[in-house]
Amino acid sequence: MSVHRHKDTGPGCAGTCCLQITDLGVSFGGEDVLRNVSFHLHCGEIVALIGPNGAGKSSLFRSILGQAPHTGSIQFQRAGGDKTRPLIGYVPQSPVFDRGDPVSVFDFFAAAVSDWPVFLPAPRKLRRRVADCLARVHGDGLMDKRMGALSGGELQRVLLALALEPLPHILVLDEPLSGVDIDGEKQLLDMLDEIRTRYDLSILLSTHDFATLDQYADKVILLNTEVLRVGTPGEVLASAEFRAVFHLDLGKGGSA
Repeated sequence: MSVHRHKDTGPGCAGTCCLQITDLGVSFGGEDVLRNVSFHLHCGEIVALIGPNGAGKSSLFRSILGQAPHTGSIQFQRAGGDKTRPLIGYVPQSPVFDRGDPVSVFDFFAAAVSDWPVFLPAPRKLRRRVADCLARVHGDGLMDKRMGALSGGELQRVLLALALEPLPHILVLDEPLSGVDIDGEKQLLDMLDEIRTRYDLSILLSTHDFATLDQYADKVILLNTEVLRVGTPGEVLASAEFRAVFHLDLGKGGSA
């Protein structure tokens, strides 16, 4: 996969060319969770964040989303040089739904994007909106399925569709491959590549699946409280820092 470089404002870009994090620090109870974290995320770029459990990945995401106090700076650089906070789409780790829960994908989606009472018949305009959002992620046919009956890959499609409505400038995904089978994993990664190309989105995701990094990531950040290494997938996975942190063979299911 070739690295996608931003040239001009695309339909989803709105001119946001860079997320710039400088000397970010997060502490809880007097203990550093993140320290001196610095990196850039550019338009049309997929950046994978890897690190062991407790490395600070979730704290970094919460800081970017404005949900955690931090030191240092998080800036969003626009194409013209202005700095503004763009719209951020967020896909959390897969929530668990009771398989007997009657809530449908449409009910779930409609409650998130509108004020229409779920106990009333939905207007056609709202159903068309939800259908259009699901079509973005090739989720046609999912609208009337129960949330609890979705496969791992289908659930990720629904959560991704929701994160893309309205279309954000930056997309953040927390372990999107967790609970997804091999076929669903490939479909999801192909979809992210398609989305970043079509809308020129900046995409930041965390993962423990190192074997697929080279297939989709333009850049990898190895995090363990501090940024230990930044580079291409090949550079990071071959680094001494990676071997020191994980002590494992590459492959799906490598736990951290």
